[in-house]
Amino acid sequence: MNLELKKLVDIYPELNRCSGDIKAAFDLIKKSYYTDGKLLVCGNGGSAADSEHIVGELMKGFNKKRPIPKKIRDKIRSLYNEDAKYLADNLQGALPAISLVSHSALITAFSNDIAADMIFAQQVFGYGREGDVLLGLSTSGNSTNIINAFKVAKTIGMKTIGMTGEDGGEMKDICDVTIKAPGILTPGIQESHLPIYHVLCSMLEEEFFEQ
Repeated sequence: MNLELKKLVDIYPELNRCSGDIKAAFDLIKKSYYTDGKLLVCGNGGSAADSEHIVGELMKGFNKKRPIPKKIRDKIRSLYNEDAKYLADNLQGALPAISLVSHSALITAFSNDIAADMIFAQQVFGYGREGDVLLGLSTSGNSTNIINAFKVAKTIGMKTIGMTGEDGGEMKDICDVTIKAPGILTPGIQESHLPIYHVLCSMLEEEFFEQ
């Protein structure tokens, strides 16, 4: 078992039942990043906040500082001598991730003009490419706007990961991987989601960045 995953299970023994699916989700995202893919993330309510949180951990240093590659540092120096050190020292390695809950003008326009349950599906259609990954968080596993986004993602050749409660809902039959956190009530499920996505982010950082 991955060391970060073992730490998770040691602290939260009830999440051991999810460990295989967490590893499978990690493998999907890892493969996408190795082939220049990206991660799209969406959720509603508290899970929308979790979507933003996940992107924040991936797009900057989480447990590591992630200095940029020497090749990029040298290119910055060749272009911007006076500002080179500041620019290079204040950039960090990033794992490309987009939160689909963030674009309020687009979301409200599409919801008002077209269909509210397609706000994430439209963005998946616009941003997504074959080999990318869509991660959707829904405590019930039945959020229609996320289910529709998964359907579009599968259509264009993306991989899909659902984070749900222990029932799994519709997501368990649609997603390539479904991480079913223990619990049936929304607050408890969301409390389990946080350490799960933290360990995913930590595992990915360990994979792609040296200390």
